Amino acid sequence: MTRKFGKKDALIIVDLQNDFCEDGVFALKGGSAIVEPINNAAKQFENVILTQDWHPSGHSSFASSYQDKEDFSYVEMSYGTQPLWPEHCVMGTWGADFHPDLDTTVAQMIIRKGFRPEIDSYSAFFENDRKTTTGLSACLKEKGITRLFFCGIATDFCVAWSALDSIALGFETILFEDLSIGIDLDGSLDEKRSKMKEQGVAIEKYSNFS
Repeated sequence: MTRKFGKKDALIIVDLQNDFCEDGVFALKGGSAIVEPINNAAKQFENVILTQDWHPSGHSSFASSYQDKEDFSYVEMSYGTQPLWPEHCVMGTWGADFHPDLDTTVAQMIIRKGFRPEIDSYSAFFENDRKTTTGLSACLKEKGITRLFFCGIATDFCVAWSALDSIALGFETILFEDLSIGIDLDGSLDEKRSKMKEQGVAIEKYSNFS
């Protein structure tokens, strides 16, 4: 098979997990529908990385960890304002598993994030304190990868934060918008889309590459 993308390209599939799809705690409409197109896209890449939300019980980003907080409210952390989420992607549970139809065999690496109880983690590159790294950037640069394509869940959180860090770290960065699903919390989808465009992230459709 001749692949469309080369040795300097990588596809990063963000958090395509059960809790972010229709039967999970977030129940994002369209989560399951992007799995097969992402599988097809991944076959065109030599380099594929998966990210996986992997929280301990009682994580500080869960509203249930506080007596007086509801889901999707906010709290101030040492690193800034933190949305409080339903309990999701708890390590070792069904919700944290990748969607059963996702072909994980194509991936060379899985980046687990959010496993530190006191820090949430959206980006594939940094925890939300913006200091703790995942090691992904160094690994990609060591392999000579210079162009990153992003897809998955959620467009306005983990996908967007990853793409923004990618461009800041010097990678050419493309978001496959048609292979991503957003949450849109308080207008976050338009906000992050605008910010990505301002910072130089190319927002494309994978169908334009096929």
